[in-house]
Amino acid sequence: MAEELNGMRRLVEVMRRLRGPGGCPWDREQTLQTLKPCLLEETYELLDVMDKGDTSLHVEELGDVLLQVVFQCAIGEEDGRFTFDEVATVLADKLIRRHPHVFGDVAAADSAGDALRNWEAIKQGEKGKGASRSALDGVPAALPALLKAQRVQAKASRVGFDWKDASGAIEKVHEELGELSEAVASGDAAQITDETGDVLFAVVNYCRFIHVDAESALAGATQKFAVRFREVERLARERGMEMRNCTLAELDALWDEVKQKKGAADIPVCRLPKSAQTGMSAPP
Repeated sequence: MAEELNGMRRLVEVMRRLRGPGGCPWDREQTLQTLKPCLLEETYELLDVMDKGDTSLHVEELGDVLLQVVFQCAIGEEDGRFTFDEVATVLADKLIRRHPHVFGDVAAADSAGDALRNWEAIKQGEKGKGASRSALDGVPAALPALLKAQRVQAKASRVGFDWKDASGAIEKVHEELGELSEAVASGDAAQITDETGDVLFAVVNYCRFIHVDAESALAGATQKFAVRFREVERLARERGMEMRNCTLAELDALWDEVKQKKGAADIPVCRLPKSAQTGMSAPP
């Protein structure tokens, strides 16, 4: 524990030095606003490394994300608004307060789902029950669309607005696909767009029931397609084939050849815990 504290204190002091007189001009110029894209970029770099299984890179990218937290805390300290210790204390207090089954005298939660429901109930109590409060409050507006849909669905589930099991969710997918087909037949562009959104939303909801992270699944499918398509291009070049002049049957044959070589496990599969049905984690 002492080594961890020393490492954290050292990092805070290094950041103060970088921001202080005689420090780095770039670091001293940064504001909370200019750090926003840095935080987003470092987060995506960490997510990318997490799929590669390289421990040293994982540690490095975790450090880069931590730097963004320490950087903002240094600016907050300079402005007299908050310090790293205050941020850490607020977080620790919140974790203790929202886990009474661990730190208090409340009966232990029977499952991760129960723990999440308890977390949400405590959270709602902390923030009050005003008329304007919603179970959907707290979902960041800037989340990617698939992840945002998953989080909204999970929040609604925590207050009982959900299918009993996956059968209801998959039936909704089929229902929405039928409505999309009708919209396409009508030729109404606005209705087609609306029904397309409903299909995607329903598929994300079904993913939640079968414990698949929709965002990661789509990213994996896109990456898999790109890998296979580049291989199709390579084969076409080797065989003197101009893809634009090929028939669909010829291209499909190349695709099947590549698919057989690569197999079904081109991309790592991301599985969610069963508690994902009511939320992937216990978000602050």
